[in-house]
Amino acid sequence: MKRNAKWFLLALAILVGVGLYTFWTRSQPIRVAVIEVGYGDVKSTVSNTRAGTVDACRRAGMSPSLGGQIAALPVREGDAVKMGQVMLELWNVDLLAELELTRRDAVASRARKDEVCIRAEIAAQEGQRLQSLLDKQLASVEEAQRAVGEAKARKAACNAARDSTLVNEANIKVAEARLERTRLRAPFDGIIAEINGELGEFVTPSPVGIATPPTVDLIDASCLYISAPIDEVDAPAVSAGQKALITMDAFPDHKFPGFVRRVAPYVLDVEKQARTVEIEAEIENPDSDKLLPGYSADVEIVLDTRKNVLRVPTQTILGGSRVFVLDGDVLEERTIRIGIRSWEYAEVLSGLEVGEQVVLTVDREGVADGAAAAVD
Repeated sequence: MKRNAKWFLLALAILVGVGLYTFWTRSQPIRVAVIEVGYGDVKSTVSNTRAGTVDACRRAGMSPSLGGQIAALPVREGDAVKMGQVMLELWNVDLLAELELTRRDAVASRARKDEVCIRAEIAAQEGQRLQSLLDKQLASVEEAQRAVGEAKARKAACNAARDSTLVNEANIKVAEARLERTRLRAPFDGIIAEINGELGEFVTPSPVGIATPPTVDLIDASCLYISAPIDEVDAPAVSAGQKALITMDAFPDHKFPGFVRRVAPYVLDVEKQARTVEIEAEIENPDSDKLLPGYSADVEIVLDTRKNVLRVPTQTILGGSRVFVLDGDVLEERTIRIGIRSWEYAEVLSGLEVGEQVVLTVDREGVADGAAAAVD
């Protein structure tokens, strides 16, 4: 009897040990994040292959066409300027004096013209008087002919004086144009981005074939666009006028609406990189206080939009058609059929029902078909 009790206690101890071992070594459920399948809008998009750059629709790097010393620099970097405003002026005292001399010559020329033309008018009247006296036989033929000839000569001198005043007026314009070459004016409303020069410094035009930094860099920030490459495979589906969503690292929580304004008519063949097509997307109503040329940006071009369709986040899909569904406390791998997709969402055509829970953290270790799981 004692011997049987001893074996019974031994067997009981073994069973308890096995139970404890099983309890402590059993697999713990995987902690996963899930999201319910629901309805919403899905957009089919294509994106750039490398980061694009924000640029201004109008940007001018300008330098004086003449060399000289900077005599006036009435603007600073960051200043807003209006079209036609002087941004830089070279030393031009000699040209100002030349212009003043030309204007005074024009004034003198107009005075001489007035004098000559008045004399011509008097001579014409004298010629008419003598011709009238000749008709009444009160003057000689020689006197009448001499008066008429003098009137014609005076009239020719008047015409020459008028032409001379026109020449002087043209000389004024030439002098003004020569003076204007020493001034750098804004060709449009914009912001001064950069100035390469200081008051008193000498500037010279760029030698032929040698690029030098512009003296003034002017940007029109009221119109901004992004130039970015897209894969040649996606290029046939992209055309001017399509809607686009623009994101920037500087504003991670904001998407700027825009549209495709240009698709390059050629393919870029870059060594050791995929072949791409350059596109330009313009930002609608840019806020110039926030957006600056030079920011890096990505462009998502909208090809198609489906309203209120069954959808799941694109990150839940593996291999293009597989998802993990949390069924109770067990993961189930399921193959689905999808329609259009973007970086955010994919349209579900079959394989899932509204309200089912799909796994978001598909890259977590242990996620597999049949694995025990619990919601994070």
